[in-house]
Amino acid sequence: MAVHTSQSVVKAAGDDVARGRSRGTGTPPPAPGRFRRGLSTHWYAWTMVAPVVVVISVIIGYPLLRGIYLSMTDANERNVARTIGVNELPATYKFVGADNYIDALTGSQFLGTLGWTLVWTVSCVSITFALGMALANILNRRIAGRSAYRMALILPWAIPGFVSVFAWRFLYNEERGLLNTVLGGVGIDGIPWLNDPTWAKFAVIAVNVWLGVPFMMVALLGGLQSIPSEQYEAAEMDGATAWQRFRHITLPGLRPVSTTVILLSTIWTFNMFPVIFLLTRGGPGEATQILVTQAYKFSFEISPRDFAQSSTWGVLILVLLMLFAVVYRRVLRSQGDNW
Repeated sequence: MAVHTSQSVVKAAGDDVARGRSRGTGTPPPAPGRFRRGLSTHWYAWTMVAPVVVVISVIIGYPLLRGIYLSMTDANERNVARTIGVNELPATYKFVGADNYIDALTGSQFLGTLGWTLVWTVSCVSITFALGMALANILNRRIAGRSAYRMALILPWAIPGFVSVFAWRFLYNEERGLLNTVLGGVGIDGIPWLNDPTWAKFAVIAVNVWLGVPFMMVALLGGLQSIPSEQYEAAEMDGATAWQRFRHITLPGLRPVSTTVILLSTIWTFNMFPVIFLLTRGGPGEATQILVTQAYKFSFEISPRDFAQSSTWGVLILVLLMLFAVVYRRVLRSQGDNW
């Protein structure tokens, strides 16, 4: 009887529990979101990074928002707030919406400058990558004086960029430059390196490649040294040629490094202001003007200075680079890279 009673109690309690569950939520509580899981698991990392994020948001966020706002106005040197003597003149520029973007995208100046900027970027990145790859493969071998070669090839990277550019200006001088002096010594007429549109484009690309090869070479050399030598030994035992080893071992092994350096080099070259500005200032005419130097010209070189147009070009440059990064990332992910 006692056993029967206890079983009844247990059964009743079980029924109550079952009924209680059914009367409750009916469904398990929702799982915490991805953000909450990450915050609860890595809260210490978020705490350490938060001050940097706040500072960067202020330093970069405010100018970015200010630039986007100015790009939707007709602000220029004559209608912005300014002080003349003891008089303070208020801003009188007006909001014009997307007119500046429409004018830029439908005009010939932006599209023409964008075309040369793309040629400049693709040429510099591809040549720099090819030369960096070749030099990295040479320096990855056991050759006499390898350390000295490395130091000599890294030297352009150690010199400040403006010093290198000014040195190249002397080399390119049409009358007293070293390059034309050498050409004259072998009976070849001097070349107007910086005064002819076509030669000026070759000149700026050569200088940028000169400055970019050390970074590319060092990065790829590090990637080469991370590839196990056993793979090359096994391939040699199987009778693979040098080209087959390069294609099936070196290139796949360098893929993680290559994707990163190509992305970084593309963004840097697209916005490479010092080389163009210090070497040709966008000339002759507008032959070597890229988007970022033209945006600078709107704000600091023409009169009256056009802040709205400069901001518009700056925002368009940012959008183009973001689109490139998104497309590049998707292409890499489609090929199996973990980005």
